[in-house]
Amino acid sequence: MRIGEVARRSGVSARMLRHYESLGLVRPTGRTGAGYREYSREDIRRILHIEILRSLGLSLRDVGRALDDPDFTPSAHVDDLVAQTRERIARERELLTRLRRIGAAEPADWEDVLQTVALLQDLGSESAGKRQRAALSSVGKAPVPVNALVEAVLREPDPNVAGALRWALAQSGDAGLALLAEGLAAPEADVRERAVQSIAEIPHGTATALLRDALAHPDLVVVRCAALALGARGVADAVPTLLDMIVEGTNDADAADALRALAGDPALADRIATRLVACLADGSVEASARQRLTQALGDIPGVPASRALADLSRDEDRAVALTATYLRKLRAAR
Repeated sequence: MRIGEVARRSGVSARMLRHYESLGLVRPTGRTGAGYREYSREDIRRILHIEILRSLGLSLRDVGRALDDPDFTPSAHVDDLVAQTRERIARERELLTRLRRIGAAEPADWEDVLQTVALLQDLGSESAGKRQRAALSSVGKAPVPVNALVEAVLREPDPNVAGALRWALAQSGDAGLALLAEGLAAPEADVRERAVQSIAEIPHGTATALLRDALAHPDLVVVRCAALALGARGVADAVPTLLDMIVEGTNDADAADALRALAGDPALADRIATRLVACLADGSVEASARQRLTQALGDIPGVPASRALADLSRDEDRAVALTATYLRKLRAAR
């Protein structure tokens, strides 16, 4: 069978067949009287084997070894091919992600593309300074796509860089909230914490709704962070968690500040004072916790809080009584 017919039947071009011959991969068994190549059935079978092995990712050099070297072991080489393929797929996915991010930025010209690519590269830099500068400059002519900012803030260990990234995200409105909500369900605790911290800095109703939902999260770190943010926003749903934080001594000063902010609403101030008094009356609460609760009560305006402090100034626990007395004097001096 001559080369043209082999090419038609095998799907391998005549040019490639000549290339295989030059490499010694396959040689025509004979020649016609006029000097044309003649391929036997065995030659065609070898060509098909070459194509099959190439389709698995083997180089032409390895194809030749696989066909001619009896010591060539397929299993070990297949493992190498699997590893190489995984690496290639990872590179392709990274490229696809980068292209999608550039597309999401809607660049007007190639200068915008170059700026976006440079910012994306800096966000992935090993230098914390470069990452921070990229975050701060990401809100501009060629902004970084929101999904890239979310991914960056969820993996950022440096607190200063993370703060800059949260700021940049907040400038984008609520565009990144869906991805941040996914971060709340991440298996890594630090990612969940970064997600709720980022949501807390977005001043929109949708973010507030997410923070409300986070109060029922199984991760206490997420719950407490959400409660502090909700307290600052005047959301009364945060009160039970804030009280628990004071009792437990976990970020109790911040929790007391959040309760004070909530108590700016007179109706809510009386409810908070009532809840604080109920906690103080709980016999299972430790002495140190009662003192923290008394201090928090001193920041709550209104008659119920004042009456409770008067009662506490006669408390059996001397530390609590002294704290309540001091707080009453401060209130009287205002």
